Parts: sequence; structure tokens; C-alpha cells
Amino acid sequence: MDKINIKNLEIFCNHGLYEEENALGQKFLVSASLILDTRKAGITDSIDVSVNYASVCNFINTYMKAHTFRLLEAAAEHLALALFAHFTPLEEITLEIKKPWAPIGLSLDYVSVEITRKWHTAYIALGSNMGDKLSYLENAVEAIKTDVNCRLVKISDFVITEPYGPVEQDEFLNGCLMIRTLYSPNELLAFLQSLEAKANRTREIHWGPRTLDLDILLFDDLVMDSDTLVIPHPEMHKRSFVLTPLSQIAPNAIHPLYNVRIKDIVPED
Repeated sequence: MDKINIKNLEIFCNHGLYEEENALGQKFLVSASLILDTRKAGITDSIDVSVNYASVCNFINTYMKAHTFRLLEAAAEHLALALFAHFTPLEEITLEIKKPWAPIGLSLDYVSVEITRKWHTAYIALGSNMGDKLSYLENAVEAIKTDVNCRLVKISDFVITEPYGPVEQDEFLNGCLMIRTLYSPNELLAFLQSLEAKANRTREIHWGPRTLDLDILLFDDLVMDSDTLVIPHPEMHKRSFVLTPLSQIAPNAIHPLYNVRIKDIVPED
């Protein structure tokens, strides 16, 4: 990927822990590294297929002046999210916000906070076998689609499948999504669990019936194992109700543990 750099854009605005900082304002310097594909712009010499750095600078200036944050961390985080929302070609952003007049009672050049945020690719399995199954799945898809930290890329057909595990229960309706997300894996998990909670999902019975089940299958090419989250999903390679809809939208996605394409591990009927 290519990069457009903006260095030390000077802005007078109102951010800080102290009331007088928010009331009087002070100078900040904002630097941004914008990661995107500039090849088409380079070939065509057209700004319409790139990101106009003048527009970015004006956007940063307007945003920083229109909002007040106590912490540089918060200013950087919210500014990054706003830039992603406004300039859709961006794939990754590194932001540094410098504060030359930091009120610490000592001489220094500046203090700064620097963050890097990027779009990740994740695959999500959806399932329901209670109540209005289709509505539960459709409501979850809509919530994901409208969240500012997510972009819906592809959605599979919903398929009826037999229940998995030893508990006797109704048939499932299952599907898969491909999304782009700014969430970290644990943040994405928390977001999905909040959607399950809104659908009155309970976890009293392992492999039991549920109104809504949302599982992270793959997240970029990440392999992780924590107390709360395992990626890739540890059971996905065994489950046809996951692999069949997943192969519909991502047949060539690679399972990072087994180094095989999804379409090559779908069980034959």
C-alpha cells in the first residue's frame, strides 16, 4: 500500500485536562500517515481516485476545533474514526497529535500521542434456532452493517441445518458474513456479544438452543488463544453448517492453522 504524509498541521483548539486549557485553547500539531492505494491516481493523474490531502487537512482542522477532549488519546481515537468514515479509500491511518504548550511546569519541545488504526477482515458465523430465526439473523446483520466500526462486504445465503451437539432442539438457520472492521478481536467479540444480549441470548446449556449465536471464525490471518477468545474458531473445520456458507462467500480464504483453502475442507454431501 501507498502513503500520503501530512506533517505538523498547526491547529489552535481546545483540548486538555484543565478547565483553562479548554476555555483558552492552545496550539496542537497534527501529523497523519494515510495508507491507501494511489496507483490508479498515479496512472490517471486524477484526484477523483485518490484522497485529497487539502481536504484531509481541512477536515482535521474543523474536527479538532469542533470537539473538546480531555486526553490526547481520546482526540486521536475519535479523529481517526472520523477520518475513516469520511474518506472511504483509507485502509490505515497513523496519527500523531503533538502538544507543544503542555502545562507541566518544565521546558520541553512537545508531548504527543501516536496511534495506528486499520481496517481488518473478519468472517462471522451467524445462527439461530429459537423464535423468529430469520428476524434474529437479519437484525444482527443490520446492526453490524450500521456500526461505524464495521463495513459489511459479503453475506451468504441462510441455510437450514441440523443442530450440533447432544442437546435435542430445533433446526438452525445459519449463515456467514465477511466484514471489514476497525475493532480489535476482543472489541469485536464484545460487540457481537452485545448483539446476542439484545436478542436475549442465554448460555445456560452448552450447545443448547439460542436466539442468536455470533462467532468470529477468522480475523485477518491471526492465530490467537486467550481465556476469552480463540481464533481461528477451534471447531470451524469440523462444522459443515459453518464451512458451507463460508465457502459461498470466501472459498479461497486460508485457514491460518492448517494452511488450506476453505473450499477444500467443506465436507462432501
